[in-house]
Amino acid sequence: MLRSSQPLTGPNRKRCREDEVLLGTVLDEGERGFVIDTRSAQAAKQARMSGGGTEPKSSYPQWRRLHRPLERGRPLQESFIKLVEACNDASINMDRWLSRLESCRWLSHVKAALSTACLAAQCLDREEANVLVHGAEGTDTTLLVTALAQVILDPSCRTLTGFQGLLEREWIEAGHPFHLRCARSAYSHARLKQEAPLFLLFLDCVWQLSRQFPFSLEFGERLLLTLFDNAYASAYGTFLCNNEKERCLCKVKENTHSLWAWLNQPGEKKKYLNPLYSHNALVIWPSVEPQSLQLWQGLFLRWIRSSQYLDEAWAEMQRLVEGN
Repeated sequence: MLRSSQPLTGPNRKRCREDEVLLGTVLDEGERGFVIDTRSAQAAKQARMSGGGTEPKSSYPQWRRLHRPLERGRPLQESFIKLVEACNDASINMDRWLSRLESCRWLSHVKAALSTACLAAQCLDREEANVLVHGAEGTDTTLLVTALAQVILDPSCRTLTGFQGLLEREWIEAGHPFHLRCARSAYSHARLKQEAPLFLLFLDCVWQLSRQFPFSLEFGERLLLTLFDNAYASAYGTFLCNNEKERCLCKVKENTHSLWAWLNQPGEKKKYLNPLYSHNALVIWPSVEPQSLQLWQGLFLRWIRSSQYLDEAWAEMQRLVEGN
């Protein structure tokens, strides 16, 4: 599986011989590959006017392009804001609540992300084909798809250590702009153009996987909540800045502590482990049917609903597992 930003073909349909050679070397003679574009066909066409676009079919004859549009900007942020506002409104009745939950379309974004990740995973696992995933800059929905596909396919990415490595590789080192995307959260009245909860959407999708496959992930919900909190406000430097260049210029590694170093302390690590975990070497194919996707109550309702009983149930599960 490969990832990249969009090709810079522009309105004149320019060619890049180096790109053609590079993608050509990935495939053996007679093999086919898939380009999964996380933009709509119309959006990709419009991008030509500003220098972007898509791979010309004639220059990449062994590659088939599939468009699977995923929201990455203001529509996703507005969906997040509407969901948080609905969750914090304790005065609405059931009918109104269900209507607002549907209108915010957050679960539709979850479904679209999981569906596209499953498509990439199926191309790799069942078609045994190479896959190139890209969007506009290659630092948002591209990373969402590649990271989710690896959690679905690779059991090592479902361990605590492997998941940390996945985040480091697919989100931090690959240049997801955390500073821009997670600037003010859903509670700000400002509507920043660059803000969008892509990383939160990824965490929600992983939570859906953990709920559908409760024995297959070594870590639990508490880790996902901690990652969400630290992406928006953190005492650690792991999610600071927008890319590696900025982190080097700010000397983040020299001036801050790593979130991973704190999480991996023996006393802390135990809190984030799933007591029901059992190594599963198989691919985990999630269901994206409406009945299978649920609102992540542990996150979106955490401020209006006590977690006492959930914490007690978790502690009891841990006690029973350790007793055996």
